[in-house]
Amino acid sequence: MENRAIITVLGSDRAGIVAAVAGALAERNANILDITQTILQGIFTMTMLVDLGEGDVDFAGTQARLAELSEQLGVQIQMQREDVFKYMYRL
Repeated sequence: MENRAIITVLGSDRAGIVAAVAGALAERNANILDITQTILQGIFTMTMLVDLGEGDVDFAGTQARLAELSEQLGVQIQMQREDVFKYMYRL
């Protein structure tokens, strides 16, 4: 069974956001499968599809780490399981 999640980041643009989020995911052994980012009039948005592996990456722990990072960076970071995201948005 796949253990994938969608991560969204939204906030004022500044240097280091992508590096910080990617670093936090690397710390937890999560693999970034796909990423898109846009800056619209100073507003940074990023969406990532990540593979949390087969039980070796703790979803709640990764979510908690991203919540800490959200506070540090002053941006919104949300993480949802891929199947929940798809169901909610009927992709």
